[in-house]
Amino acid sequence: MTDPEGQPKNFENPFDEPGSAEERVFQTLLQTRSPTAASAIATDADCDAKTARKYLQWFARLGIATEHEGDPVTYERNDRYFEWRRANALAARHTVEELAETARSLTERIDRYRSRYDAAIPADVDALDPPEGVDVETAYAEVTDWESLRAERRAYERARQLRGEDSDVAAA
Repeated sequence: MTDPEGQPKNFENPFDEPGSAEERVFQTLLQTRSPTAASAIATDADCDAKTARKYLQWFARLGIATEHEGDPVTYERNDRYFEWRRANALAARHTVEELAETARSLTERIDRYRSRYDAAIPADVDALDPPEGVDVETAYAEVTDWESLRAERRAYERARQLRGEDSDVAAA
C-alpha cells in the first residue's frame, strides 16, 4: 500500500481513516482462519459485500489473504504472509548471534516439554490424559505454550536465515 505521494504506508496502521471499511475488513480478515465468504466478512466488518469483496481481492493480491475459488469465492488470512512479516521484523532488529541464541533457548524449552510429555510434537499429547503429576489444566496450558514456542522458534530460525542471506550478499 502506498500513500498519495507514492511512499509506502506504515504497515502497522496503513489505513487513511481509522475505523474505515477497509480497516474493518482487514481486522475481520485477521480473525478469519477458515475460508469465509465475502458476505460473511462484510457482516462482521459492518460494510456491504461489494466493499468487502473489493478489499479482500486487494488483500489477496498483496498476499495478506488467500482467495479460494468456488461459489461463492471465499477468503482467509494467509498465515504464511504474517509468518514472513514476523521473521523479517526479527531479522531487522537482531543480529545473527542474537537470533541463534534465542532459537537455542526456545529449543531448550521445547525439549523440556518433549521430555515431560514423552512426545515429539504437541499434537501427540492428549491433554485430557496427561502424565502422572500433571493436571488437565496444566497440560492444556503447556501444550498450548509448546505449540507457541515452536512457532516462535520457526520465526527466529527464518530470521536467522534471512540475516545470513543478507551477510552473504554484503560479503560478495
